[in-house]
Amino acid sequence: MDKVLQLALDPITQFAALVLVLVFARTLVRGRPTERFLVHIAFFVILTILLVGNDVAPWTAGVADEDLTHKTFIGIAKATWWAGGAMVLASSVRVYLIFERKPREGRLIQDLLVAFIYLGAALSIIAFVFDLPVRTLIATSGVFAIVLGLALQSTLNDVFSGIALNLGRPYTVGDWIEVEGGVRGQVVETNWRSTHLLNDTNDLVIVPNSTLAKATLTNLTGADSIHGSKVVIKALPTRTPAAIEETMRTVLLSANSILKFPPPSVSVTGLDGSAVEVELSFKVASLGQTGTAKSEIFDLVYRHAKAAGIQLSTAANVPIEAASSDPSKHPGTPWRLLTSIPLFSALTEDEMETVANSMTRCTFKKGVVIAPQNASMTSLMIVRSGVVSVELDDDNGGREELTRLAPGDLFGERGVLMGAPEPATMRALTFVVVYEISKDHLASVMHERPALVEELSQLLAKRVETEEHLRADGSAGVEAHPISLAAKIRHLFRLPH
Repeated sequence: MDKVLQLALDPITQFAALVLVLVFARTLVRGRPTERFLVHIAFFVILTILLVGNDVAPWTAGVADEDLTHKTFIGIAKATWWAGGAMVLASSVRVYLIFERKPREGRLIQDLLVAFIYLGAALSIIAFVFDLPVRTLIATSGVFAIVLGLALQSTLNDVFSGIALNLGRPYTVGDWIEVEGGVRGQVVETNWRSTHLLNDTNDLVIVPNSTLAKATLTNLTGADSIHGSKVVIKALPTRTPAAIEETMRTVLLSANSILKFPPPSVSVTGLDGSAVEVELSFKVASLGQTGTAKSEIFDLVYRHAKAAGIQLSTAANVPIEAASSDPSKHPGTPWRLLTSIPLFSALTEDEMETVANSMTRCTFKKGVVIAPQNASMTSLMIVRSGVVSVELDDDNGGREELTRLAPGDLFGERGVLMGAPEPATMRALTFVVVYEISKDHLASVMHERPALVEELSQLLAKRVETEEHLRADGSAGVEAHPISLAAKIRHLFRLPH
């Protein structure tokens, strides 16, 4: 019993047991930095008490004991004490970065601080355990450091550039940046040597830190995710700049993929004998939506310009007279409307002329309700010019805008094709011109061209799917499958199956 107690009180036994407990505890808290930090503190405090209690001062040099075993133990214990202190400091750095909630962004700083901590611990062990002159060692290693630095000059340039970038923080993980030279992408990782960017085409671009440190950087991510963009349009000076500017304002008014607030803007930026240059500025909810918004803007510019009789600019060496076609060769507006809609592209010229001759022109002032919610429409309406807002009325008297329609868009297809009421209110946001095709005239065309039913069912299915996505209740009230819709249309118009 006395031997067991004597063994338990032996400092070497206590030290070995403490080290085993540390190894076991680190295994239990693996992947949990905060708990690991507490384990390191507890180990360091207990080890300090153990050493001081046995008259061992880890911060003093040399060991006076002549017993080799005891001398070896003291050396190992002192080295472990310095290593334990380094572990506490390193763990505190990692825990601090986790509390900052930016562990990936602080990776370089973390590694740098931890390296200095362990370097200091190693030098302390050399000085206080092995009793070697640290200054002489540092001076001797200076020559080796110079040779190594010359050999790794490029790598060290990237490393120190990375340190400078992390200290200056011109960007963080998640930001979109544009590097001088046209490289643009979202920062997904920063490390000792390089910064990884994910570009618009989802490709990983690796840029050396030294290149980023020397280049001009543009951080495209502001205080929030909203991003501004612009589109430059050139039109022939056949209309006044004010008329062209007003048409471009209508373009932005009809766009669904841009933010309404802050409001977009239009300005004339250039004028000469060949073109009127107009800049359309707008904002989107995030940088990733810029491409979609620009595509929609270009499509709307084409449609609104065509509806307003504005011709887009051609090559600089083409005279305006040559660019303009003979007006006598143009058919009427109804014909041009039908030819611009893919739905009627399958019609022959005679069928197209029949439909065009049956179309009726209607105008609506700004703010007028074209078709109220739940109304059963008997004509297919095609927007000729202006912007139509599709609004959903709720039971509390409020309104929610679902989408906006531009020249070439259709509405009223539910009532005409299915006899169903309109799910939303159609309101004129500007002065609106529409051409309507009555149900009877559309029926005569479908009897002559049954394949048109499939096109109409596809159109209606797409519109219903869009409404289901936009409406808060997630339902549009009709079956959205094209086959089912086609069957209903054939039944309503008494067409053969």
